[in-house]
Amino acid sequence: MPKNFQKSILVTGGAGFIGSMFVRQGVEQGHRVVVLDALTYAGHRENLNSIEGPGKFEWVLGNILDGPLVKHLLHQNEIDFVVNFAAESHVDRSILNPSAFIKTNIQGTFQLLSSSMSYWNDLENSKKKNFRYLQISTDEVYGALGPTGKFSETTAYAPNSPYSASKASADHLVRSWFHTYGLPTLTTNCSNNYGPRQFPEKLIPHMILCALNHKPLPVYGDGENIRDWIHVADHCDGVWLALNQGIPGQTYCFGGNSERNNLEVVQTICKNLDEIQPRNDGQSYKSNICFVKDRPGHDRRYAIDDTKAQRELGFKCRFHFEEGLADTIRWYLNNQLWCEQVQAGALNRGMKDSL
Repeated sequence: MPKNFQKSILVTGGAGFIGSMFVRQGVEQGHRVVVLDALTYAGHRENLNSIEGPGKFEWVLGNILDGPLVKHLLHQNEIDFVVNFAAESHVDRSILNPSAFIKTNIQGTFQLLSSSMSYWNDLENSKKKNFRYLQISTDEVYGALGPTGKFSETTAYAPNSPYSASKASADHLVRSWFHTYGLPTLTTNCSNNYGPRQFPEKLIPHMILCALNHKPLPVYGDGENIRDWIHVADHCDGVWLALNQGIPGQTYCFGGNSERNNLEVVQTICKNLDEIQPRNDGQSYKSNICFVKDRPGHDRRYAIDDTKAQRELGFKCRFHFEEGLADTIRWYLNNQLWCEQVQAGALNRGMKDSL
């Protein structure tokens, strides 16, 4: 590996929404990033276009379940950090097809841990000491909150969907590999991400594109389910801090301190679109909001207390939600070709464009 690169990093799921932002930041910082992605419906090669910086990245099509491939990439690239973004991540899809979530999120994590462990055991002392495996998790593993309180690193796990249960299982595997085998692992849990390049099945891009195409804006239940929103760049900033300053065996939570109910988020999207790109008929985009049957096991409220990350890592969000949301809307307005390409790619791989 050329000596001018600061770190050599294996990023699994690096063609996805959050993973691709992390890759961009890594290359901008001068690291060498190896991207391993199976290109399921939410992973797209287009997410890695136009990356610039003093570092570089290599693209590899493959699955974290492929142990020999992962071991080859680890040894060939003398990897310093493994960051696992690879996951099936949509709750609705997990309800319809839980087996895919068990396979990728649990079995895939097991295989990645096993390959990382084998590689780590062969490292020399200094390289071995500085190696890190970081698991990207979610606030959904904690279950649901009442009207008050927040999740933190000490909150007991109580997953309520096949998706969150599979992520919780993966987190427990990561924890056990540290305590049983000594593998220097870290886990990060974050609140709902938003920002550019999010696949259009998720709430914010789905509503933006439905509005632009004059379709109904379907809101589950009464729209009062509350989420804490964090910009994807802020989340990735936190991951970098955890990698470089976190203590092996620890968990760090990252939140946006921006709780909003779903109806409020959709109404804010409509308000922005009314100002940026008004409808030809003069009506507000809000007129297309409709309420649909709630999904099974829909947690009422999530919120993250990231005091530990602020205190121990110096974590701080750069984006205020309303400003970040406005920027996100403008990104989707200016990148309609990307939207068409990723949705077409998902359809070509046998997936519905949205649920």
